[in-house]
Order: sequence, then C-alpha cells, then structure tokens
Amino acid sequence: MCGFWTTELLCMHTDTLDLYFQLCSIEANTDTLAVMAATLANGGVSPLSEERVVCNRAVRDTLSLMYSCGMYDYSGQFAFTVGLPAKSGVSGDMIIVVPNVMGIAIYSPLLDSLGNTVRGVKFAEQLVEKFNFHNYDSLVYSETHKIDPRKRIREARNESISNMMYAARDADISAIQRYILLGVSIHERDYDERTVLHIAAAEGNDFVLKFLLERWKETADPEDRYGRTPLDEAKEFGHTKCVELLEKMLERQAQVSTENPARKSRSSAADAHISLVAPQSGTSSTAPDDISSDATTTVPIRKKSLSSG
Repeated sequence: MCGFWTTELLCMHTDTLDLYFQLCSIEANTDTLAVMAATLANGGVSPLSEERVVCNRAVRDTLSLMYSCGMYDYSGQFAFTVGLPAKSGVSGDMIIVVPNVMGIAIYSPLLDSLGNTVRGVKFAEQLVEKFNFHNYDSLVYSETHKIDPRKRIREARNESISNMMYAARDADISAIQRYILLGVSIHERDYDERTVLHIAAAEGNDFVLKFLLERWKETADPEDRYGRTPLDEAKEFGHTKCVELLEKMLERQAQVSTENPARKSRSSAADAHISLVAPQSGTSSTAPDDISSDATTTVPIRKKSLSSG
C-alpha cells in the first residue's frame, strides 16, 4: 500500500512497481537458482553455456547489494557471521554466492521472525565454520581447522614444508614460530628427505638449530635420501657450534635409550625431548553437526567457468 500511495504522490516512477511485481513473479527451482548464483560467482558467465549473460559491472553491483542488504533486517548480522553475498525470499528459498568458487541454492520453507529460511541461515553459518569462505578469512594464514577447497591438499602441504625450509635457511625464527602455530610439523621432510635440522646445520644457523632441537621429538640424526644426517652437514661446512649442539642432543638421546633399552629409538627421542622441554598441551576440536536442508543445490566453478553439480 505504501508503494501505491507514494506513486499517487508522484514520489515513485510509474513503472517501478510494475518491474517489482514482475520480478516477484519469477518462478524458479533450486537448480535454476543455483545456476543463477553460479553465474554471479563466475563474473556473469553462465556455467552451462559458458557465455557471458551479465556484464561484470552489473555482477559487482549485484553482489555488493546482496552482501549489504540481501537478507532483510538480518543482513548486517549475516554479513558479520557469514561474510558472503546472499539473497533470501519469503517462500523459503535462498542463494549464496562464493565468488570465483560456486553458487548455492537452498529451499526450506521454515522461516524465522525476519522472513529468512531457518535451515538456510544455519547452513551458511556452518559452511564458513568448516571452510574459509568468509569474506575476511585470511587465505595466507588461515585457521588450521578450516578447509580451503581452492587449494589441493598436496599443494598446501608442500607449500608449508617449503616455507618452513626457507625460514630455517634464512634464520627466521619468527616465521618458524608462525608456521608451528599454524599446525605445520617441524619433522616434515622435503623431496630429498631432508629436515629443517639439515637446513639449519648446513647453513650454520646455530640459534635456529637450538630452537628446533628444543622442540624436536624424534631422533636428532635423521638421514636424507643420501644417508647424510644434520651432524654430517654441520661437519661438512665447518659449523662447530652446530656440531656441539647436535652431539649434545645425541648424547642425551643415547643416555635415555640406554636407561630404557626396551623402547624404540623414536620413543627414546621423544622422552629425551620431554626431559628438556615440557610439551605444550594441544587442543582438539570437533566438526559442527551437519544441518540438512530440505533441498540444496550447489554449482561449483571450473578453472574459467562453472559446472553444474
């Protein structure tokens, strides 16, 4: 009624309500809605025909509106907790756009007091709890319990190992501490089976080597593919301080192994570490319970386009 009243007072263009009612009369199912969302996620290129159907400027403006006011009066809270462009309808439908990744369509008629689908909102909240899709989730230093499906697990693991090796080479203890906090193990090996102990010993970074040995839970003489140990590297390049640190650590581990002959060498190394440095207590987390909606359709993106799923 307010729309008709403002039209009579010449406050609204005569065609505005006609366009609004036409848009409200569009019929769609979860499949078509998912394709529409995926088209927006793909910069305006259809996931089916791989042809541009919406210009990039229109996609940008549409996603900006969806992010700021696509969920009625809940838009601000949704942007804060979920951080993704979304649009809900009073019929119980909802679309979510993950830019450059996929479009999701959900249909569940149960509505909350603000007119949004209850299961759809809950699904979106748990989606960003499991995956780092939130607009402000860091892609560089992401939380370890979140999954980034945009990266292959092998690529992410190899990248972490490489970063740790370079940090040991450059004597960057701050970077090593950061990677440890992100869940990267200091015992990882590269393609030559070399560890960070090999790198630090070969470079002569004795303070880095000491930092690593204080946290080392395995035997301090791991062999690479050529049978060389960190002690061999330190002797080869004449780093006497590194030689002293490694020999002292090996003596401690040998002493523990002698006192407990029944234990394996790997367990002995861990006991030697415990006698030097108390291990930090870890934390464990469980994945959130699954929330199943009445109907959900997801359309993911290929390298340059989207494919229906």
